[in-house]
Order: sequence, then structure tokens, then C-alpha cells
Amino acid sequence: MAIAVLLLYGVFLSFILLFSITQLQLTFTYVRAKRKVAQAAPTLDPLRPIPLVTVQLPLYNERYVVERLIDQVALLDWPRDRLEIQVLDDSSDETIALCAARVAHWRAKGLDVVHVQRPDRSGYKAGALAYGTERAKGEFIAVFDADFMPPHDLLQLVVPWFQDEQVGLVQTRWGHLNRGNNLLTRLQAFGLDAHFSVEQSGRNALGCFINFNGTAGVWRKRTIADAGGWQSDTLTEDLDLSYRAQLRGWKFQYLEKVVSPAELPAVMNALKAQQYRWNKGAAECVVKNLPKVLRDRDLSLFTKMHAIFHLMNSTIFISIIATVLLSVPILMIKQDHPEYRVLFDLAVLFTFGLLVLIGFYAVAHKNYKQGWRGAIHFFTLFPLFLGISMGLSLHNAIAVIEGYIGRRTPFVRTPKVGAQNDAAKWTRSTYLKSAITPLLLVEFAIAAYAVFGIVYAVKVSDYGLVPYHLTVAFGFGAVAWYSLVHSLRTAG
Repeated sequence: MAIAVLLLYGVFLSFILLFSITQLQLTFTYVRAKRKVAQAAPTLDPLRPIPLVTVQLPLYNERYVVERLIDQVALLDWPRDRLEIQVLDDSSDETIALCAARVAHWRAKGLDVVHVQRPDRSGYKAGALAYGTERAKGEFIAVFDADFMPPHDLLQLVVPWFQDEQVGLVQTRWGHLNRGNNLLTRLQAFGLDAHFSVEQSGRNALGCFINFNGTAGVWRKRTIADAGGWQSDTLTEDLDLSYRAQLRGWKFQYLEKVVSPAELPAVMNALKAQQYRWNKGAAECVVKNLPKVLRDRDLSLFTKMHAIFHLMNSTIFISIIATVLLSVPILMIKQDHPEYRVLFDLAVLFTFGLLVLIGFYAVAHKNYKQGWRGAIHFFTLFPLFLGISMGLSLHNAIAVIEGYIGRRTPFVRTPKVGAQNDAAKWTRSTYLKSAITPLLLVEFAIAAYAVFGIVYAVKVSDYGLVPYHLTVAFGFGAVAWYSLVHSLRTAG
């Protein structure tokens, strides 16, 4: 039995280690790329006609942000006769009236903006995008979610990249309107900044597959059609289309310096809804697209390996929760079976993964805060980020498993309230659902389990896993506590 537990523990640790190695390569690649002289950004060819761009705004019950979104997009710096705006409105509440009023306002000012309403909400966001794309007049299609505030010059900075006829998508970096709102928003920004700098830039520099992030990007319309169009058989239609397009040979371009700010979920209810969709959808894309990647003879082994860990990114949460649950039995086996000491000595190699994570996030964090104050800020946030990530691992692992086994669930959007700055406060919202579920009790139980691990470690005078169990106890306890308190305070 002890051997079986050790082997199982070793398998999950090995996946984490291999994942860390790919993150290390992305980190080195990103640092090297930053040191190189930046490629001059292309500009529009004055001898070519200015292309027609369609901007799509997929909405579903967004009363708090719909007016802000339409007004912001209406101010995009692009010739009015070469711009079409589609408000893809699947709403069932007063968002419809608010949307109609803003569309009428801008149409009266001569803007080509249309309020598109489907007969039904089939296919959710993917269905809305597909419906709009069939009717879009533009050669290029920009997509912005309801909480985004694209900069006025975004199209001026993005569209010239499409003069390379092989480029099918240009993705911009997400910014954060309410980064400093509370601990949750600060930690989310901390994690997303690493994805949108080190991961996206690193993969792009290596020539590996990257992904459209669902918003703040511009597609060549022909690319969408060539890849099979928007499909709703996964919860992450953006990742799915990204892989299908790149498997067809289209190139993607990532622009780290072009920033589209958006609202971060400031309560655990909303964060869990977002994490569930992202992680389950990613697992569904593994099932759908990874076999195609592995069978493609035109892709190098290097590209395939990066695609494996890119698509299986969310699978890391299964390994995390498994190692959490196995950590106390491992501690007991270590005491009862001194003959396995050599295995525990070898386990120190897996601390490499933690060192890689520190480097990975430190490189991204340096873009925003430098010097000794930046270092203090980083080493304050990183342990908290690590703890909350662990605390979400059970919730996210369940989503991943559901994705792998094919359990179908509806698309649940991330609730938004229109936060525009760090001072924004969340109040009651009709869009927020309670996070008080049986899972909350399990999260509290795992926090208590980690505390038991600490007590046992002190009893046997083996302190190696105490920092780990402290992190687990904090993470699961904080996630459960936030779920409880935010549900009581904010759910309408």
C-alpha cells in the first residue's frame, strides 16, 4: 500500500515538474526576447484601401456595463465609413432597452452600429459570434467582452499586422481596471500578468501555438471560416478556434504593448464561475484538439510538446489537489518506512518546480514594480497567490474532470458590475449567485486536514512539509471563507 501511495504521489509530482520545465523555457525565451531590439510595428500601407472592420460585442444581461462598452467602442479611431459595430445581444433583462438606446444614440451620429438579437440563445457566446460573423461586413473582426474598455487607437495598432496575409489573429494584452480593488483582484492581476507577458509572448517568440483570449483581439474573417467557424461544443470557444486555425497553418501575432483594460471579478462567487468555465473548457479542448495536434505530421515534436502543456494547463489542478490529499499519508509513510528514505531524499528535486514558479512570476511582476519595493511587493503577493491557487484547486479539478468525461453544462458568464477603478465596491447584484454549496464544507475540511498535517509533523519532529501545509491551510480556508462571506454580502 505504501508503495502504491508513493508511486501515485510521484506521478502527480512528475506532471507538475514537467509543466514547470515548459514554464522555465517560456521564462528564458521571454527574457531573451525583451532584450532584443524590438521589431518596428507595421503601419498601414497608404497605397492600399483601408479595410472594413467589424467590431463584435457579445452580451448577455450586462446592465452594469453595456452603456459604457458601446460608448467606448464608438470612439475607436477608425474611419467611420470603414467601421461596423455589431452589438450581439442575447439578453433577457433591461440590458436590451439600455443597449437599444445607446445604439440609437450612435446611429443618429452616423455610426454604423446594429443591435443584433437572435431568435434564441443556442450556442451561447459561440453561437452569438457565429450568428454575427455570418452577417458581418468587415474583412476583419474585433471582439470585445462586455467589461472591456479598448483604447481608442487599438485598430490603428493592430490592423497593419494583417498586411502579412498569413496572419489570422492579432491578440492584445488584458489590462485591469480594478487591479487594486481588494486582495482577490490583486492576486488575479498578479497571475494574469504572467500569462499575458511570459506565456503569450514566450510561446509567440518560440513559434508555438498561442490562443485567442476570447476578447481584445482581431480576427481575419477568412481565418474563422477556414478553420470551421465558431463552435459551441466546448466552454472555451476561443481556445478551440485558436487551435483549429493554427492547425490550418494560420499565424497568430501577440502584442504585449497594446493593452485593453477590463474588470476583474472582485468576489469569490464571480471568480469561481470564471475559473470553472476556463478550466472545464480547456479540458474539453484537450479531448477535441490534442489528438489532431499529435497526428499532424507538419508540426515538430517541440511544437507538439508545448501544445500538450498549453492545452493541459488546467490539468495541473488535478495534480495539485491530489498531492494535497496525499501529503499527510506521505508524511506518515516517511515515519513508518525508513527503508524508503532514498525516495524522500530524491523528492527534493521537485522543489525545482517552486523555484521555477518564483522566477516565472517574478519576471512578469518586474514589468509593473521594480527595485526593492517591487521585490517586497512580489514576496508579499506570491505566497498569497500560491495559497489561493491551491485553495481553488479542488473547485478547478472538478471542472477539469467534468470536461474530460464529457459532462455537458451551460455557458455561465462571469458577472460584472461596472468597476472602473480600485475604489469600486461590490454591492448586491442580481447576477451574482451564491457560492454556498457542499463544496464549501469540503474546502473547510481540507483546510482542517492541512492543520492536522502540521500538528502531526510537530508531533514527529518532521518539519519539511510544514510550510506547504501552512499554505494549503491558508488557501483552502481563505477560499471557503471568501465564498461564504461574499455569498452573504453580495448575492441578490
